[in-house]
Amino acid sequence: MKVKEALRGVATNLAIDAVEEAPLEAELLLMHVLGLDRAGLYVALEDDLSPERRVTLSEMVDRRLRREPLAYITGRREFFGLDFYVGPEVLIPRPETELLVEEVIAFVERNFPCGDPVIADIGTGSGAIAVSLAVSLPRARGYAVDISARALEIAQVNCLRHNVGVELLEGDILSQLPEAMDVIVANLPYVRDGDMDGLCEEIREHEPRVALSGGKDGLDVVRRLIAGAPERLRPGGLVLLEVAPDQVQAIVEFASGIDSWRSVDSVADIGGVPRALRLILTKHCSEV
Repeated sequence: MKVKEALRGVATNLAIDAVEEAPLEAELLLMHVLGLDRAGLYVALEDDLSPERRVTLSEMVDRRLRREPLAYITGRREFFGLDFYVGPEVLIPRPETELLVEEVIAFVERNFPCGDPVIADIGTGSGAIAVSLAVSLPRARGYAVDISARALEIAQVNCLRHNVGVELLEGDILSQLPEAMDVIVANLPYVRDGDMDGLCEEIREHEPRVALSGGKDGLDVVRRLIAGAPERLRPGGLVLLEVAPDQVQAIVEFASGIDSWRSVDSVADIGGVPRALRLILTKHCSEV
């Protein structure tokens, strides 16, 4: 079997089973099996696919048809232009979360001329946010916190892959931070418990529930962080949180009831949809 025949066959099988972007996913699976980039794949279209690689490809396609996410099958996901290792113990990084990285970078550029803030990524998972910030802000000091030891092992792989010195801490949200922060950024669980069963099969059956489910209204962990962050921030510090668009008003009302916040507002994506909440600390709070 030629590579081009395998590519066509995989794309057809995925499309028949209603896998979105079947041609692209077929390319990514073949690229992974062959160890090639996209250009290399198309150079190799007339090459024979070895029996061993045919077996490997077939096994991977079967996993995808069982709705296992492609990122878990290949063990990789691109985020903010960087290649990350991922596994089923961590949430798969998503493009919309890149907004958090962009906003933190903009905040640092405005407020830290030397680019040397102290930044904490809470609920780091694969470390995608923390590592992306460390690459973009090499003078910053970074912490990455997660309640899952296995998640931190994956984050460590990504720190080593991108040669950054983020300090990894195991613990519940803010409890392990050893000093006051200038920036706290987080993509916390915010799916309502009642909405979990309505998620697509790839997410519902494969991604870690602890990284998704945020309680009855989805805001249990978010509220805890907002309430506890003033004691963990330096004056003028930033908290930036990813949220669902229909949760923004409830979170703004909650945060506005805490005197420590100088400002509370939402951040919209390029399409004008609010995707994040931005809080700026005003008064001095006790140091960590």
